[in-house]
Amino acid sequence: MTIKMKEKSFTLQELADLTDSQVSGDPNFRIFGVADLESAGIKEASFYAKGAYEQNSRYGKAMKQSQAGVIFVEEVPADLEERNLLISKNPSRSFQTVLEAFIDPRHYESGFADIHPSAVIHESVELGENLRIGPHVTIDQHCVIGSGTVIEAGVCIGPGVSIGENCRIYQNAVIRERCILGNRVILQPGSVIGSCGFGYSTEPGKGHSKLRQVGNVVLADDVEIGANTTIDRARFKSTYIGRGTKIDNLVQVGHGVTIGEDNLLVSQAGLAGSTETGNWVVIGGQVGIGGHLKIASGVIIGGQSGVSKSITKPGQYQGRPLLPMKEFHRILVHYRRLEHYVNAIDEIKRRLKDIEVSTGK
Repeated sequence: MTIKMKEKSFTLQELADLTDSQVSGDPNFRIFGVADLESAGIKEASFYAKGAYEQNSRYGKAMKQSQAGVIFVEEVPADLEERNLLISKNPSRSFQTVLEAFIDPRHYESGFADIHPSAVIHESVELGENLRIGPHVTIDQHCVIGSGTVIEAGVCIGPGVSIGENCRIYQNAVIRERCILGNRVILQPGSVIGSCGFGYSTEPGKGHSKLRQVGNVVLADDVEIGANTTIDRARFKSTYIGRGTKIDNLVQVGHGVTIGEDNLLVSQAGLAGSTETGNWVVIGGQVGIGGHLKIASGVIIGGQSGVSKSITKPGQYQGRPLLPMKEFHRILVHYRRLEHYVNAIDEIKRRLKDIEVSTGK
């Protein structure tokens, strides 16, 4: 895919200045767009992130064959010294900066300014400066909305909610009563903050009686919540998401969970109530974590794992039941050879039977 704006172009030197990179090649060469390595043309920029792609030889081959006018790289490859390159400590980040420089803001920013007349805002709400509130937004009583925050169409904000500065709340997100968002928080479309925790009192013969969840959810600064992700309010305290944590789409965070700083939670993961994670924890896609567990800082859990016990040491883990990742992969190798092992055992049994018959034993 190519993203190109005809009215915009940059020289390599201008791109280098924009991204704090170094030019290897013609600094006056002009770039008119961006594209991936395989589809880029002579007037387009691309990137090669060695650390991210070193496990996939396809990208190294694509870089050598690419027609891109310039490629962001970490270092100059020996066989590409004659090409236009931009040397960057983080090629992916630099490429993203260039990508955003080319895109017309009209293509991704709402056209609505200030407060849309269809928004319903209670008279007790405290509004900061430079806000943008889109069509059909509802903001209930005694809320506080920080300066520079953007609230897109259809968002519903319950009573007593506090939202910090420069947040971005996308379409149809729901923030229920008394939840707290820090600064620069992003909620993607359809996310639900502060839904009721899954708590019931069960009596045989009488069914399940709902336990009212009267706590809230607190999202610290720089948290991002993915589309259609749900974060349940605590029963009587706070469900807490730490600073800098990024949560993917379709994740379920149960009531009373505490997530540390700079965590990454990938799509379809689920954390049961009152679980706690440390800092810099990575939880892969479709991971299930039981309730009331503790996950140490620096833990990485591979996709589709099941966690039924606390993890006290940093490291990489995977599987059901959960194992250190190296051990899991050793076992996986044997698992793939199970049919071979079964056939070998059957052959040994057949030979033993032949021996018994021949010896009369």
